[in-house]
Amino acid sequence: MGEAGGRRQAGPRCIALVGPFQSGKTTLLEAILERTGAIQRMGSVETGTTVSDASQEARQFKMSVEAGAATTTFMGDSYTFIDCPGSVDFLNEMRAVLPAVDAAVVVCEADEKKIPGLTVILRELEERGIPRILFINKIDKADKRIRETLQVLRPASRVPLLLRQIPIWANGIVTGFVDLALERAFVYREHAASEVVPLGGEDLDREKEARFSMLETLADHDDELMETLLSDLEPPRDRVFDDLGRELSDGHVVPVLFGSATRTNGVLRLLKTLRHDVPPVEHTVERLGLSGSEPMAHVMKSVHTAHGGKLSIARILSGTLQDGAVLTGAAGQAERTSGLFKLFGPATEKLREAKAGDTIALGKLDHVATGETITTAKAAPARLAEGAAPQPVLSVALRAKDRKDDVKLGLALAKLTDEDPSLTVEHHGETSEIVLSGQGEMHLRVAVAKLGNRYGVQVEQARPTIGYRETIKKAVTGVRGRHRKQSGGHGQFGDIVIDVRPLERGAGFVFNDTITGGVVPKQYIPAAEHGIAEALKRGPLGFPVVDVGVTLTDGSYHTVDSSDMAFQQAGRIAIQDALPACHPVLLEPIHRVEIAVPSDATARINAIVSGRRGQILGFDARDGWPGWDVVAALLPATEIGDLIVEIRSATAGVGFFTSRFDHLAELTGREADRIVQARAAA
Repeated sequence: MGEAGGRRQAGPRCIALVGPFQSGKTTLLEAILERTGAIQRMGSVETGTTVSDASQEARQFKMSVEAGAATTTFMGDSYTFIDCPGSVDFLNEMRAVLPAVDAAVVVCEADEKKIPGLTVILRELEERGIPRILFINKIDKADKRIRETLQVLRPASRVPLLLRQIPIWANGIVTGFVDLALERAFVYREHAASEVVPLGGEDLDREKEARFSMLETLADHDDELMETLLSDLEPPRDRVFDDLGRELSDGHVVPVLFGSATRTNGVLRLLKTLRHDVPPVEHTVERLGLSGSEPMAHVMKSVHTAHGGKLSIARILSGTLQDGAVLTGAAGQAERTSGLFKLFGPATEKLREAKAGDTIALGKLDHVATGETITTAKAAPARLAEGAAPQPVLSVALRAKDRKDDVKLGLALAKLTDEDPSLTVEHHGETSEIVLSGQGEMHLRVAVAKLGNRYGVQVEQARPTIGYRETIKKAVTGVRGRHRKQSGGHGQFGDIVIDVRPLERGAGFVFNDTITGGVVPKQYIPAAEHGIAEALKRGPLGFPVVDVGVTLTDGSYHTVDSSDMAFQQAGRIAIQDALPACHPVLLEPIHRVEIAVPSDATARINAIVSGRRGQILGFDARDGWPGWDVVAALLPATEIGDLIVEIRSATAGVGFFTSRFDHLAELTGREADRIVQARAAA
């Protein structure tokens, strides 16, 4: 296939392959690597033989679970393709990659069920101003005409979709295409370059109509081209190619190509489009607002290898980086690189240096995190990507099956969260649980698989313990707590009288005294308070007691046998005797939840919330997202545990929620009895 236009600039490119789950991104990368001669034969996801899905977990689950990079050469230029997972559980992998790429190829298909997922990905690209090309995959299975396909896809993009090709049909099957810029027709050859064929008849008429439509769209941002079209003149081909590249770079259009990755159909045309139209790294640097001549790089991903230590996959944005260079990270810390490596899936090739535009791995930058910008300058650089990971939506409590692996588990979790900042680990002191939280069911399944596969730590999983509390509904007065013990020598004696009263929600524990005449010496009053506070950590229902007021009203002491310890014990006895008479009641934590979903799923989400004892507060249109709603509700914490599973099922995998603690609410009846009984049994 020929190529036209003089706008193309040489230099290494970095291209993200993104798109909804199972749209064919990994297969497209295999096709690209085969067409560029980087591999002899395409692998497949089913057989676990692809370059980018080389991890044990990707092969186990037969899906991409982390971003994978491969560098190849096409027509003398270097290209690094980053294959990003399509599942919403792993969306953060894509987010970490995007700031430093030159463009993204959005792989999709004409499936209305996948439009919500496509919308999410395109919105990320739009907000970051990243040039993007839509590649409609699986064209060999197409059952819609191309304009019908565009009608399905258009709602996902806020930027006009620009058709670059039209298909050639034979007996209801797409057998080739017409390139609207080149004005040439091609028929597909499986695993080989397409063949030029004469353009005539009905195909020529369709080409003229589609080409004029393409030129009209380009003319919206080119007055000279508009005048040419209004004068019924044919614009120079070079000008058309220049406009295609410029309007892609400026974000005015999203060019649409199509093909079949499994057959490598359309792959060569995609590569030539990338070569001609995608801007170089200098444009990316300008988009990011960077300046300065010092070597600078963005860390897209961190990987802890079995034997080579930590690798930081990074895009060089400016300058030339030498092996052994000292780099400054976001916190101002300086670290020396231990190796520069070219990437090809899990395989690496050592380099002496890397220049602007290259995507490489840097060895042993142990204190540099994913998303950081690093530089050889001494001053800490600005961060290109937002540092906050998305709020987790699903959690699991972990415990090493073998107690001797406890330390090993802690180290392994630290490496997992370093590799993937969208995972979080919390150590809950109250329950002694290690809680791993992530972006969905598959996200956590993969994380647990990595613990076993990579670090040899087998774990037991359980639902995290809910932080129930209890309080009281009735006041009692004159409850005595006396601790007396005599066993030879000095004994122990402490004696107090307390009043106990309920407080308003959120007041916590309030202690005061009305002691007069020194019946309880001042030095023992704090000890009595401490004993009461300790006893409130486990009330008669088995949970911490909150919103209780205690007044110390009376007591007695012994000049020899009284001590801090004795009055602490007296405090415990007094409050433990008082609480059962105060009508204790269980409190459950209630969270305010905001659920973002496509509008056609809002009714289903309302039903899900109601079925989980939730109170719907209302819903509104999601700001800046036409066709999406945000449902606000109050939900018990115990009902949030697996909420995301139902939300994803109801929204084609794209719904999500955020939550925050709102208040504690009384819980009575069977559910309360069940919880109290379970606590007693535990």
